[in-house]
Formats: sequence, C-alpha cells, structure tokens
Amino acid sequence: MATKSEPSTSSNAFSFISKGWREVRDSADADLRLMRDRANSFKNLATSFDRELENFFNSASAFSVPPIGSSSPAEIDFVKKLQPKLSEIRRAYSSPDFSRKVLEKWGPRSRIRIDLSAIKNAIVSEVEDSGGIIEYDRVKRGRRLNFKEFWGDWKGEGEADGEGQSTRDWEPIRALKTRLKEFEKRSSSIEIFDSFKNSEFVEKVKASLKPMRKESQDSKEVPPLDVPELLAYFVKQSGPFLDQLGVRREICDKIVESLYSKRKNHLMLQSLSGEESSVLGNGNINDELDSRIASVLQSTGHRYDGGFWTDHAKHDPSDKERHIAIVTTASLPWMTGTAVNPLFRAAYLSHAAKKKVTLLVPWLCKSDQELVYPSNLTFSSPEDQELYIRNWLEERIGFKADFKISFYPGRFSKERRSIIPTGDTSQFIPSGDADIAILEEPEHLNWYHHGKRWTDKFNHVVGIVHTNYIEYIKREKNGAFQAFLVKHINNWVVRAYCHKVLRLSAATQDLPKSVICNVHGVNPKFLKIGEKVAAERELGQQAFTKGAYFLGKMVWAKGYKELIDLLAKRKTDLDGFKLDVFGNGEDAREVHSAAKRLDLNLNFQKGRDHADDSLHGYKVFINPSISDVLCTATAEALAMGKFVVCADHPSNEFFRSFPNCLTYKTSEEFVAKVREALANEPHPLTPEQRYQLSWEAATQRFMEYSELDKVLNNDGAKSSTDNGRPMTKSVSMPSLTELADGGLAFAHYCLTGNEFLRLCTGAIPGTRDYNKQHCKDLNLLPPQVENPIYGW
Repeated sequence: MATKSEPSTSSNAFSFISKGWREVRDSADADLRLMRDRANSFKNLATSFDRELENFFNSASAFSVPPIGSSSPAEIDFVKKLQPKLSEIRRAYSSPDFSRKVLEKWGPRSRIRIDLSAIKNAIVSEVEDSGGIIEYDRVKRGRRLNFKEFWGDWKGEGEADGEGQSTRDWEPIRALKTRLKEFEKRSSSIEIFDSFKNSEFVEKVKASLKPMRKESQDSKEVPPLDVPELLAYFVKQSGPFLDQLGVRREICDKIVESLYSKRKNHLMLQSLSGEESSVLGNGNINDELDSRIASVLQSTGHRYDGGFWTDHAKHDPSDKERHIAIVTTASLPWMTGTAVNPLFRAAYLSHAAKKKVTLLVPWLCKSDQELVYPSNLTFSSPEDQELYIRNWLEERIGFKADFKISFYPGRFSKERRSIIPTGDTSQFIPSGDADIAILEEPEHLNWYHHGKRWTDKFNHVVGIVHTNYIEYIKREKNGAFQAFLVKHINNWVVRAYCHKVLRLSAATQDLPKSVICNVHGVNPKFLKIGEKVAAERELGQQAFTKGAYFLGKMVWAKGYKELIDLLAKRKTDLDGFKLDVFGNGEDAREVHSAAKRLDLNLNFQKGRDHADDSLHGYKVFINPSISDVLCTATAEALAMGKFVVCADHPSNEFFRSFPNCLTYKTSEEFVAKVREALANEPHPLTPEQRYQLSWEAATQRFMEYSELDKVLNNDGAKSSTDNGRPMTKSVSMPSLTELADGGLAFAHYCLTGNEFLRLCTGAIPGTRDYNKQHCKDLNLLPPQVENPIYGW
C-alpha cells in the first residue's frame, strides 16, 4: 500500500506545483504592471522636484534674502551639490529606455530565480517523512520566505545572468539594491523611521509644510445645525409674533438661551479650539446664534440677497465714499426746530465725519411761501433760497460747511400747520448716493409717503423724532380718537421705514426700534454770548439789566396756554411781576385777547431771533410748555448764561443737570422758582457744561446712539468666519422681523396710492404727485412721465 500511495502523492504534489506556478505568474504580471506605474509616477515626481529646485535657486539668485538663523554654510553647500545629482536623476528617469531596463532587471524570467526542482524535492521529502495529507496542507498554507530565498541573489556590476548575457547596472538601480540589502539586514523598521524622523531634511520639510497645515485647518468644515439650535433660532425670529400673543421678550430670551446653551455645553465637552471657545465665550447669546447661523449658511454657499419685499439693488459702500442724506420737513427762513437743527447737523456731520452729506429740504411754491415764511420773504428759485440758507449758517458756525443742499416738492397744510411732502421724496437722492439716510421727523415724512421704501434704497436709515404730535392732536376737536389713530400710524410707518429711531426725550410716544438721546446742540453764537456775559461779570459789570421773558411761535400748543393759566391762577402772588412775550403765529389774536380779558401783565412784542441784541439783558427765561419734545429756546437761554424756569417734565430731563435750570411741579413752586431767579444771579457755565450744549457733543452722541460710527466703519453689518474672511449677517439670513416690516411697508404703499383713503386721513388733495408748478420750479419731468399709467 505504501508503494502505491507514493506515486499518487507525488503526482498530486506536481499538480499543486503547476497550479501554484500559474498563480505566481499571474501575480508576477500584476506586480510588473504595478511596478511600471510606480516607475512612471516616480519619474514624474523627480521631474517636478527638480523643477521646483531650479525655481528655488533662480529665486535665490534673483533676490537677496537674509539667511535663516538655523542655516549654516555647510547646509547651503549640500543643497548646491544636490542640484546636479537631481538633474542627472531627472535625465535618467526621462530616458525612454528606463522602463525597458527596469523590466530587464526585474523581469520574472531573467531576474527571478525560483528553483522548481528544489521545491519539488522539498515537497516530496516532506510528504515521505510526514506521510500524508497533513504535511500537504501545511505546504499549501506556505511559510514566510525571506527576501533572498524568493528573489535570489542580486547580480553585481558586470556579472552575467543565466543566459550568458552581461549587463551593467545603472547607477541609481545599483544604489537601490544596496539600500534594499541594508534594509533586509535591519532587525526592525522602527530603527529606520527613527533615524529618518530625526534628520535635518525632515525638519526642513516640516517647516515648509506648516503654512499648508494651517490652511487645511482653517478650511475645516462647519458642523451642521442641530435641533436645539434650529429651535432657538425659530423662537428668536418669532419674537414679534410671540409679543403679539402676550409672551414677554424676557421669556423668549430665556428660551433661546436655554436651547443654545446646550449647543455650547456640547462643544465645550469636545475640547474646542481656541478660536471657537472665544466665539462661544463672548456672553451674547443672540450674537453667537446669528454668527453661528450665518457661518453655516455661508459654508453651504447660500446667500440671501432679498425677499419678496426687498430691493436687490443697493448702494455698495465697499468701493465708494460713504454718503449721508439728511431729509427734513422744513427749511429756512421758517425759524422752526426742523429747519434749524437738521441744518446744523448737516454742517457738523460733514465737518466731523469727513463724509459726503446732502441736506434735502422742501421747496414751496410762491403761494405757500407767503403763508409760511416770515416778513413776506419769498424766493423765485431754489438757488436763491440755498444762498440765503448758506449765508445764515456761515454767520453762526464760523467755518465753511462743505455739504450739498437739494430740494424736494412740498405743500403747506393750513390744518396741520406743517409742510407735507408730495410725490416720492426718496427719488431726489440718486441711487449712487443712497447709502445712509437720516429722516428728521420720520413719522411726518412718511404719513403719506407713496414711493420706494427707505430701508430698501438705503443701507442704514435713522429717524429722529422732533415733535410730540400726540400732545398737539389731543388739543383739537375729537382729539382723543385722532390721537389714538395717529399713535398707531406713527408706529406703523416708523417700523416699516427705519432701522433705528432716536427720540430727543421721553415726552414722545414709545416707538419701535427707538432709544432716548438728545442729539441737538445750540447755535455757537449763543455760547459766545454766554462767554461774553461771563467775562463782563468777572470784570464786575452788570450783565443782566432786565427781568423775565418768553419767546416762541404764538400758537397755543407752544406753551401759551400753560403760561396764561399759571399767571391767571397766581396773579395775586406775582403782583408787580411783568413778563415780555416775543412771538408771531396763527393764534396771536386769540392769545392777546385771553391775556387782555384776564388782565395779565404781559407785554407782547413781535417775534425775533433769540440771539438778537435786545434779548441779551434778560436774566430769566420762562418756558411752561409741556408739549415740546426738547425746547431749543431753553437750551439757547442756558447757553447764554440765563436762569430758566421750566416745568418738571420729561422734555426738560436733559437740562436738569444745569444749576441754572429751575424746575417746578405745581403752581406754588412756579411762583417760588420765579422769585428765586429774580433775586439771584445765574451760575457761570463750566467748560464741561458748555461742551454738553455744543453741536460737537451732540454730533458725537448722534454717531454713538444711531450706531452710525459702526456703520461707517463696517463693524455693525460684518463679522468674521473661522478662517478670517468677512461675513455679512444681514445678507446671509432672512429674518421674520424684516419680512413683517416689509409687509407693513407694502400695505402702506397700497393704501397711500388710493386718493380717497388719502383724503379721508387728512391729506392735501393732489399731493400723491407733485404739480406742474413744482415741475417748473425744480426742472422736473411731469409725473405722468416719471410714473406712466398704462391703460386701454
């Protein structure tokens, strides 16, 4: 049995060998293809490396670069010696015979030495010794052969192969063989990589790769939004809607903070990088959430340029000079607050901010000028009125103001005693200059505004509230009902057309997006008068030779009603007290009649400029008005160093810090304050108090509270992403609040376009568009050309 099984075992072994050889041959062919591909890639790598090295030497010769502290002359010589070697390698690998030589050297037929007879004898002897299938399985599994056993000995230089052919090894191949032999002798690969890791070449490569590594870290992916973040942002954007449902803003903020804090805690546990931890640690949840949403949207390539209500074409301040447009509701020579204060604001903004400024004032036709401007003063052209305005201003500020004055068409309303804009006021600011808009009396400007939305055309819109219209309307017939309607209309138009609103005092109604700050100063001429009075008093001269006076437009709402009531009620207590009253106005006849009927000791005189020389000798200015928002005459009297007796009212809150301001709450206190002022001398103003009253300080307060300083410096609208690139949150995220405001603006546009609804709310007939006289005076195209109506 043993003799029969031996041939059978041998034949099985030879069949296994033949099958194994086919597998080896197929594997060798695959290895050759892989070697050919790697040889080509190595050739390309050598060519690229040599090209980079040549560029390095060329740049080194062209520019003088100071040597690095760690470099030595030996290292530089090494690099110079390396260049010709690399050039030789490149030429060799670029040779078309390279692949052929590699195949001749490493081909399985010529270079692989596999002794099949030795394998056969080994298998047969293994089978004979161990007898059977167990040893066959062990041979089939195989054992690990070392490098020499499989490939045989490498031929030295000039040695012949088995076919008697003598080949000369190429220098790089021979060096590669030597390295491979050394590699085989190494006991462990750790020794190789340790020596390579500590080499100077690797250190230099690391230094060169640091910028690449930093760039790869900066371009890391932004993690997607999780559910708490989405819920937090949804609650934040739903603030106006929840407010209508009675959910207080504080509760919404707490919900947003609790939801987003989960995100922060989760990131803290994941050991955030320094940049992320600094962003999350700034303490402002709303800003963090906005930046987070904006970064995610920007990482996806999304950009929100506007919605259903939004205009896509806006002034781009990135490559142009910033421009400020101031729009007001009155103009000189009408001496009212909305004519004087915006004029000074334009002058000092152009002087302090060094920006292009345009003052847009109403132009009245001659028939309206005769009703508004004092002393029958009229102008035949806008150029004449502009010349009058500039001459008046330069006489008072002491420097040449560099700003532009433009006109828009307006009509005077006798019932409202104010100027109403006609047509689209925003169209008189060119689109190229539509950057920042300052709306003096934004509610007044937009009651009947039928045109482009201010916040769509301008990047930042600031409203300044001058007048307490609610208080005025309450004095009229059916005043309570009218005041209710006007209050809500004011809220409507201010929210729809402004980004920020400044209220001069708390005497005005609480409007959306508003803060309280006095951004008005006094004419520099009044401060000079005060300095002159202080100098006279230091010399021992008597500066004030007269008693008390009152100055203001003669309409009941300007404090005349309160004045007559106080004097009539305390007539006996103020026996012998005489008051001079300066003013002109629509209610002059009624005021004179009431004072005469009550036998009050009032001396009425024509209105005049508060800086007139005839008023310098008065020591006490009395202002009982509670309808003003911030009385300009009160500030002027304080600047001239006079006593001011005024009501304890929010409109006078700014003046309480001045020692010469005496406030009263009752009629008894009024009498006491008047006697105190007449019996004493005013305190001289300190330099700090004079600065608080100046237009320089008012301009600084305006820049801060309107956030105009941030807008001009591009800090309010932009933040940064993780990689340092600018990110504009306002154009990255649609807002539910902006959507609601846009809907209000669209509804207002539709309503003001209907002539019947305009007339029902008190508009002047035919004021939706300017008339022919405006076209002639301002050289405008007819309204039918500007806004054509197409029909059948």
